[in-house]
Amino acid sequence: MPLGAFKAALMGTAGVSTADVVLLSTQTASSSATISFTSDITSTYREYIFRFYNIHPASHANFTFNGSTDSGSNYDVTKTTTATSAYHAEDGSAAAFYYVTANDLAQSTAFQPISGAVYTDNDSSVSGELHLFNPSSTTYVKHFYATTQRMDYSDPLNYTNQYLVGGYFNTTSAIDAVQFKMASGNMDAGKIKMWGVK
Repeated sequence: MPLGAFKAALMGTAGVSTADVVLLSTQTASSSATISFTSDITSTYREYIFRFYNIHPASHANFTFNGSTDSGSNYDVTKTTTATSAYHAEDGSAAAFYYVTANDLAQSTAFQPISGAVYTDNDSSVSGELHLFNPSSTTYVKHFYATTQRMDYSDPLNYTNQYLVGGYFNTTSAIDAVQFKMASGNMDAGKIKMWGVK
């Protein structure tokens, strides 16, 4: 479904054509080890937006992603990133904003965490979005940022937790596939949509 007509309402941009933002793919998790987008990441669009809807894990683990330069044969692109997090307890008793040193990467090919550990409680999940810029460029590194929101738990309190990650794939090769997975275990439920932005 093209989103161009609704771009002003969704992204705060007025006066756009009806083909500026296009939904390219939707995938639904059901005891899925991974969700991979291996087509439609081309030079047609200068930005790709991946939106996650209630990703519910089988195991208490971070939600992660990585890119590929070989159409999904390998997800091991070198990247450098930074990560921060903010939380607030349901009863208002605790709150903080901090740098997540354990989840930043320095020239690493590992999967990048884009959330803190998501609990397996029936009502627990993570939602948010990842923006990937100009992945088909063969001149520049590929910048990205992600923001996610999850329900966190630390006995005896529940917390709201926002997670922010930014960085770049340190390659001049085109990124042509993206994969999402939990750091351990499957994604029991949830949905991921990929949009192209001209």
